[in-house]
Amino acid sequence: MRSPVTGIVSLIILFIVLAVGYSSLFTVQQTEQTIVLQFGRPVDVVTAPGLHFKAPWNSVIKIDKRILDLENPSQEAIASDQKRLVVDAFARYRIKDALRFYQSIGSIQAANVQLTTLLNAALRRVLGEVTFINVVRDDREKLMQRIRDQLDREADGYGIEVVDVRIRRADLPEQNSQAVYQRMKTEREREAAEFRAQGGQKAQEIKSKADREATVIVAEANSAADQTRGAGDAERNRLFAEAYGKDPDFFAFYRSMTAYENGLRSNDTRFLLRPDSDFFRFFGGANGKLPEAAAAPKQ
Repeated sequence: MRSPVTGIVSLIILFIVLAVGYSSLFTVQQTEQTIVLQFGRPVDVVTAPGLHFKAPWNSVIKIDKRILDLENPSQEAIASDQKRLVVDAFARYRIKDALRFYQSIGSIQAANVQLTTLLNAALRRVLGEVTFINVVRDDREKLMQRIRDQLDREADGYGIEVVDVRIRRADLPEQNSQAVYQRMKTEREREAAEFRAQGGQKAQEIKSKADREATVIVAEANSAADQTRGAGDAERNRLFAEAYGKDPDFFAFYRSMTAYENGLRSNDTRFLLRPDSDFFRFFGGANGKLPEAAAAPKQ
């Protein structure tokens, strides 16, 4: 018959064995790497995922091996043309040497602080060698690559690899931006006024040229009209003279009819003439003689 003491001792021993076994096991995930410490001193680095063993008295520190983000607050830098820039940048990095990282920095929070300082220094060095236009327009991609290379060389001593550095925004400070905006506005207004003045001058030149050409055209048209009118009057006079030479009585009759048409129109003009005046001589007969004058020869 087993003694109760023996059962209790067995349970205690089993519990101890389970506790020791549990403390000897640790798991490494796909996204992390582990440093095994013996009394605070690193003795092993485990990067393969899965279940691993260690001495019960050893401890483990897990370090992320994914690509991490470093958000850098906006910083001011001075370009080579002495223009102040407000630069908003960020970086991405990963821990490539867990042992060196643990021995030099120890934690991701401390790494972020250190990398922020190094990133700001690299930004000032690189941007201080180029002009404002190179930063905001011409060579931005090359500048970001240079900043990444410098930051990667400096971070290598901490077991860190810098994957990428990007500049989100690079602008002038607010007061400088307003001054540049006002200067650009003034310049554009000056150019607009100059263009309007040139347009007005050109319009005046075109208008003067058009008026001059119109005057010349009207003068030439009036000259041609006067010539045509003169030729028509000459031809009319010739025809009148020819008609008068052929039949003076018919010519006198025609001229009288024309005078009647022009002088006896319906208007407000009134004039008094004797009925036996020469103007009404064709009223008495087609031969142009008054009735009294025609009766006198018969008597």
